Amino acid sequence: MQIHISANDGIPIYLQIVNQIKYLVASGRLAAGEELPPMRVLAERLLINPNTVARAYRELEMAGIVEKRRTAGTYVSAQQSPLAHSERVKILSERLDALLAEARQMDVSFEDVVKLAQQRYAALQHDSQ
Repeated sequence: MQIHISANDGIPIYLQIVNQIKYLVASGRLAAGEELPPMRVLAERLLINPNTVARAYRELEMAGIVEKRRTAGTYVSAQQSPLAHSERVKILSERLDALLAEARQMDVSFEDVVKLAQQRYAALQHDSQ
C-alpha cells in the first residue's frame, strides 16, 4: 500500500491518509478483508507521529471503511468494499472539480472538456477490447 504525504498542500496529514485509503478501496487496490499496515509501521514509513495514523484509522473505522479486529489488526471492511456508490461519486466529483477549475484557468471551454472526455472514454473502451 503506497501512501504519499505532502506537508505543504494545506490538508491535514490524517485526512491525506484517509482520502488515499478511501481511494485505494474505491479503486479496488485494497480489497475486502485486506489488512492495513499496523499504525506504528505506517507512521515509521511516513515519518509521522503514530497518533496521526491512529486518528486516520479511527476516521476510516467510523466511516465503515475499515474494521479493527482485537489484537489482529485493521482490515478493509467487507461491507464497504468496494466503497458505496456515493463515496466513489464523491471522490470523482472532487477530481472533476479540479479538472474543471484547471480548464477554466487554461481558457478551455466546458464543451471542449466534454468532447475530450468522450474521446478519451472511447479510446479506453477500444483499448480494453
